[in-house]
Amino acid sequence: MPEDPPPRAVPAREGSAEQATPGGRGWFRSPERLAVVDSTNRYLADKAKDGAAEGSSVLAERQTAGRGRLGRRWVDVAGGSILCSMLFRPTLPIDRWHLVSYAVALAARDACADAGGVELTCKWPNDLDYRDRKVAGLLAEATVPPGGERPPALVVGIGINCNWPEDWPPTEDPDAKDLAARATSLDRVAGRPIDRDAVADRLLDRVAQRYAVLCDSPRGGMALASEYRRNLATIGRHVRVELADESFTGTALDVDEGGRLLVDIGMCVRSVAAADVVHLR
Repeated sequence: MPEDPPPRAVPAREGSAEQATPGGRGWFRSPERLAVVDSTNRYLADKAKDGAAEGSSVLAERQTAGRGRLGRRWVDVAGGSILCSMLFRPTLPIDRWHLVSYAVALAARDACADAGGVELTCKWPNDLDYRDRKVAGLLAEATVPPGGERPPALVVGIGINCNWPEDWPPTEDPDAKDLAARATSLDRVAGRPIDRDAVADRLLDRVAQRYAVLCDSPRGGMALASEYRRNLATIGRHVRVELADESFTGTALDVDEGGRLLVDIGMCVRSVAAADVVHLR
């Protein structure tokens, strides 16, 4: 008989997410903790399909198949990053769900400043940078069950580079070698080791607070979008936009209400819903 496949997740310590109103006690703040998992987003998305409550969250020490945008591999050193996913069931129209990613990005920025002592800027569409070097990346994935038997769900995952060993990333790994050229970690910016648990605790606390504001009223969403744009280093920059079938350069003007980047290319202003964006000098 064939051997049973190995489990995709190895628990380290498990918490529980209490049922509560957004921002209430236990909301995101009691994460399930895993020693190793293929992907925190995949793991939590499966739980969402089984009816897991909004406000659930998971933290992992290591991912074996972590993913970024466009299916790219997420590269990290075991125990060196915050690898976290959070489950939302927003009542917002789906075309406004990008505001949830804004809430997570700004919460991560708060956490890195408050608990890590490092001020980061947002980079459209889903990164946090320090002087144009990536420190954190987000991946939001929606699940809309057929037939409406369960409410739609949004899983937002974030990876934050906290403590990198002196000899990392390894140059023999092509993906890691590329990472070394365009990314950095909180400890290298701060010049000292970072208390990863403190940053993670602050992240989950601030996500709960910001999501509560977003759910409270339309004004909460407007304020969140305005704050995101104020902290978006992409606005005003000369950028190269890389799409699947073309690329172009221009000046990033703003982000519209739908989360699309507006780029002045001289002849016209182009609206970009999803792309890789490179900040040019």
